[in-house]
Amino acid sequence: MNFSWMAWTWPTAAFFATIFLLLCGMAVWEYASPGGNPRVGLLRFETTRGDRLFISLLGSAYIHLAWLGLIGPNLWWALALSVVYAIGVFRFV
Repeated sequence: MNFSWMAWTWPTAAFFATIFLLLCGMAVWEYASPGGNPRVGLLRFETTRGDRLFISLLGSAYIHLAWLGLIGPNLWWALALSVVYAIGVFRFV
């Protein structure tokens, strides 16, 4: 497939495909279990599943940017750290 019409690279396309799949997964989860049981976690304000997804995506972006600035361009460890962070957000926030 040729992504040159927007000068996309495969990693960029994979990033947006992952975001799309996460949103589809959240939609299926919401359909299967409506409401998402809002809860108060470590941050001391009520969050839903969508809020926790947004917090985890935002935090993962900051983790990757910090990794690029402090460590370098090898982002596999930043990805692993982001997954651990997202699990923590969904568990405790």
